[in-house]
Amino acid sequence: MRILFVEDEENIREVVKLNLEMEGFEVVEARNGKDALKYFREQHFDLLVLDVMLPEIDGFQICEQVRLTNMDVPIIFLTAKDTPLDRIAGLKRGADDYLTKPFNLEELLLRVSNLIKRTSKAPENKPEIFRFGNNQVNFITFEATGNNGDFTLTKKEAMLLKLLIDRENEVVSRQQILQSVWGYDVYPSTRTIDNFILSFRKYFEDDPKNPNYFRSVRGVGYKFVVEA
Repeated sequence: MRILFVEDEENIREVVKLNLEMEGFEVVEARNGKDALKYFREQHFDLLVLDVMLPEIDGFQICEQVRLTNMDVPIIFLTAKDTPLDRIAGLKRGADDYLTKPFNLEELLLRVSNLIKRTSKAPENKPEIFRFGNNQVNFITFEATGNNGDFTLTKKEAMLLKLLIDRENEVVSRQQILQSVWGYDVYPSTRTIDNFILSFRKYFEDDPKNPNYFRSVRGVGYKFVVEA
């Protein structure tokens, strides 16, 4: 079982890595968020252990970007950010567990072991389907149903749509969209995002010129809204 361990404090990184390896895990280290995302894209991991306060890209952003393409890999936050709001922020972004520093090493090892056992024995997940109004999106197959019947989203469309849905009723800035969906090295024009949103409105809105779901926030970005 392979673990990606992302921590910028060398002493913590060395102690945790050593103990995980003594438990039989293969551990890949990353000292900053940019390297962590690079390793995640290039390799297979059975679990991620993330600090939050990292150089370049923080752990919350890493978790959010991982969840746009992989809902299955377990993620544990190991961080000094210990307020209830911090925990909620981590779990909302898709983490499975949240452990604060200072921490008990044996507790961390048990949580890692339990999460890996649980996920490795879990049956294959059913397709992740999201419904809103008369619309439906399958984020596994990218198949969708909208105003004009069935169609297939592109990967980038699915990633952007999932980001907005995961942050339902929250404003997501253009900058965050560019970082999360297009990556941290190459940014397209912000006009590209606007064009994607226009496509979503054509796909899913009853009246694209007066959108209910995909709303603009002037000067900031967009938010996805489903009213009760």
